[in-house]
Amino acid sequence: MCASCRQCEAGGLSGFAFGEGEAPAEPCWLHKMDSTIEMVGYGDNKPVFTGFLVRAGGFAPFIAHDFNGGGSRCGCQTPCLHLIIKIDKLLRLINKEGSMDYARAVMYMQSLKRFGIKLGNERFEALLERLGNPHHQLRVIHVAGTNGKGSTSAFIATILQAAGYKVGLYLSPYVFNLRERIQVNGYMIPEADFARLVTWIKPHIEDLAQTSLGQVTEFELKTAVGFSCFAEQRVDFAVVEVGLGGRLDATNVVRPLVSVITSIGWDHMDRLGDTLGKIAAEKAGIIKPYAPVVTGVTEQEPLEVIREHAHRAGVPLTEVKPERMVIPPPVRTVHWQDEGVHRMRQRVSVRTTDGVYRHLSLRLLGKHQCSNAAVAIAAVEALQHAHRVEIPESAIRAGLEYTTLPGRMQIVRRSPTLLLDGAHNVDAARCLAQAITDTFHYRRLILVLGMTKGHDPQGVVDTLAPLASHIIFTQPKERARPAVDLPEASTVALPPYEIIPSVPEAVEYAMNMAQAEDLVCVTGSFYVVGEVPLEKWQPRRITNPEEGMSYAASGENAGNGTP
Repeated sequence: MCASCRQCEAGGLSGFAFGEGEAPAEPCWLHKMDSTIEMVGYGDNKPVFTGFLVRAGGFAPFIAHDFNGGGSRCGCQTPCLHLIIKIDKLLRLINKEGSMDYARAVMYMQSLKRFGIKLGNERFEALLERLGNPHHQLRVIHVAGTNGKGSTSAFIATILQAAGYKVGLYLSPYVFNLRERIQVNGYMIPEADFARLVTWIKPHIEDLAQTSLGQVTEFELKTAVGFSCFAEQRVDFAVVEVGLGGRLDATNVVRPLVSVITSIGWDHMDRLGDTLGKIAAEKAGIIKPYAPVVTGVTEQEPLEVIREHAHRAGVPLTEVKPERMVIPPPVRTVHWQDEGVHRMRQRVSVRTTDGVYRHLSLRLLGKHQCSNAAVAIAAVEALQHAHRVEIPESAIRAGLEYTTLPGRMQIVRRSPTLLLDGAHNVDAARCLAQAITDTFHYRRLILVLGMTKGHDPQGVVDTLAPLASHIIFTQPKERARPAVDLPEASTVALPPYEIIPSVPEAVEYAMNMAQAEDLVCVTGSFYVVGEVPLEKWQPRRITNPEEGMSYAASGENAGNGTP
């Protein structure tokens, strides 16, 4: 061990060896690091500092140590690095000589949040090149859209899986578990694989940070882990959901087989533009030559933008519409017809150029899922035609029926009914309002509503408040819009309401208020939904959350696993 290590151990701190043999002339890598410490208060009339305890082979998340003058009781003349390391230093030191475990990998990934969102892909492409360009090994269906892109991605992935293919699914955002973002055949990436891939990628991130390209972001790291996982697993197809926008999103480095744009609506206007046409142009940035395009957009302004992008790329465009919407030839169209809810299944029929899929059954509830299912069918048919992929009708039917997704009209329990939905903008709120009206019979609707910054609260509150008998306004821990802002944003008369900032406490208050015939709906953000303590309110889980993706009661956006 180095002289500093030996000095620390002589001070009574055993078990902190970072090497064997004679003490080298130079300090070891640990003692070469400069350190920053934080004083957080006093204990027993001595200053107490916090940080992370460094042990051989890893770090323990604890510290309380007192200092006398300029040194410490172990004899070091500067704050002892074995004892006090601030979090940003810790993240540079974690397992310098070994692999991170899952908890440390997550902590490292979350530390990158401070670098925010950086649109543009030069830096991310440089990172992927260092990793061997895993995205170039993937056959990708790329899915963008304001709303519905997560559900549509899940529909496509489950259809392909039902057809016998090995399928990777990359989702954004997650709801309850970070590993929801990266799935293979419906199973989340194992913790060990996640930690191993983050450990492998981390040095490349640190090297890039020293260049003019700058610091890799949290989303870029997540996406790199996803692409690397799918390449390792040799998936037949990867269904990749866009994070934000499309043109400058990190996922837009892929070379898709099919490009999908589910919908265009008012969201993220600060980054994507202040008109539907501008927002559509950003999302249409995923359209590339040789990849047919499918869209569920029906509004004229954004649809014209998508048509123009497809024309410039020289690729066919399929438009998905409700049954009664007439489209002049020669536009390729897929039509869908809502058949209502039967035994807690959404029913829809879809007519394409290949035929008619009658009376399809969906576990994802809501009329809006009819459009998403039709877009998914159009996408897999485009895959069939352009790339001769075999997908029988039986796989389409099974895939649609067995698709489940947390936080989308998710029924957690009955008597009273607890419903979770991540509606976070005005269009999603309208879909939720219609779905509640079409699906449920209840005495009172008790709304638990919280939102994040960057989303306009007025439209969401004004859309949902008229349905509610009582509202509890709350806020998530991350990116929170203060709960007190929500009632102030409303332009409609509000029912009685409370403000309870803690999401778990807000849900508990609502459930205690509710009677057996009432409906409690938690909504406004996936961040809010993700803080609902399922283990408290859900009678049982269908699938182990460490493996599969079932989170709700059987038959109600839960299913019994994928086929």
